[in-house]
Amino acid sequence: MNMKSLDNKSFGYFMVLWLGEWISSIGSGLTAFVLGVYVYQMTETASSVALVTLCAFLPSILLGPIGGVLADRFDRRLMMIVGDLFSAFGLIFILIAMFLGDPALWQICFGVTFSSVFVSLLEPAYKATITDLLTEEQFAKASGLVQLAGASKYLLSPVIAGILLSLMDVRSILMIDIATFFVTLLAVFVVKKNLHVIQKAKRKQTFIKDLKEGWNTLLASQGVLQLTMILSVVTFYMGFLQTLFTPMLLPYMDSKTLGTIMSLSAAGMLFGSLFIGIFNIKSNYIRVLAIGLGFAGMFFSMLGLTTNIYFISVTGFMFFASLPFINTSADVMIRKKIASEAQGRAWGIIGILSQLGYVAAYGLAGTLADSVFNPLLREGGLLAPTVVSMIGIGEGRGIGLLFILSGGFVVILSLLIPRFKSIRILDNP
Repeated sequence: MNMKSLDNKSFGYFMVLWLGEWISSIGSGLTAFVLGVYVYQMTETASSVALVTLCAFLPSILLGPIGGVLADRFDRRLMMIVGDLFSAFGLIFILIAMFLGDPALWQICFGVTFSSVFVSLLEPAYKATITDLLTEEQFAKASGLVQLAGASKYLLSPVIAGILLSLMDVRSILMIDIATFFVTLLAVFVVKKNLHVIQKAKRKQTFIKDLKEGWNTLLASQGVLQLTMILSVVTFYMGFLQTLFTPMLLPYMDSKTLGTIMSLSAAGMLFGSLFIGIFNIKSNYIRVLAIGLGFAGMFFSMLGLTTNIYFISVTGFMFFASLPFINTSADVMIRKKIASEAQGRAWGIIGILSQLGYVAAYGLAGTLADSVFNPLLREGGLLAPTVVSMIGIGEGRGIGLLFILSGGFVVILSLLIPRFKSIRILDNP
């Protein structure tokens, strides 16, 4: 069998894994949407929504380096199976609590936290497996497809969840998500023989030394470390959007309309991911990264200008369309500089560093919205007389102001990135 045939076969295995993750991502998006709506309607505070979001992401971020070491030490197929299977038990806990009555906020937080702990085993193994399966020339195309699968939780899930909420209750939707976990398991089993062949030999050195090597891998390339820190700043502002989009708009519309807007907006990510998947970016990654960030920041600011559903849908579409170009450029520049045998550990460390911005945003977003920005733009608020003609006043408009300021900072960041010499070096062939 020639090399081209082997490459095509490996890409076929990747597509099987990708399909499983795509379906699972849709299920996860259903849960994220309905729990966000459920908690906001139960508590009527953005802080509660932010707390649930924080619990859903913090464990997977903090434990990512450990998951990365395990992905390099053991069978990555096994790590994906364990992570996917046991993460379902967190949702089962929430489902049982709902069947027994109205769950307390702590029960929902515990369930999503438990699920997130085991996601930390799944994600580094999945990313490392992509590097194992594919050639360097296929990285950008694969990255676009992976982002397409991830985009489904924003693209398809909200509109599906909005429709399902009018037909069934939250418990039924959680059951649908639990069922999707088994699709990923099936996909992993289908390609298990190929994954077994490429699995590296079992490592004999200590766990702590493996963690240290993952950190040293980043330190060895100043550009990779700087790019990771920049991504952390980006995720900080992205965390505001993920946490506060629902509280900003739900006071002005029902959950079905909100789901439709979110899906229409996220269709931009589908467009961007498909563009990359078809045309396959091969050079000038730093330029693509800077331009993508500039557009993302501009349209992020525009999301906060109004509650008009048509304007938000268009600007949301353009915002999400820019994200795949940011993620793919950073992903390829980093992936090319890290040896295959260190990919799991490296991505575990990169994951925790790049996503610290999410943690900070989830911790701050609710307080900033409820205690600072929303009071400023309510009737009689300190800034209400000065901005009423621009973005309006009322519940949620303070969040709009926060989006405007956040987008402006992202634009500034896009102008600074090309000035980093160490990052420019990553873009060299």
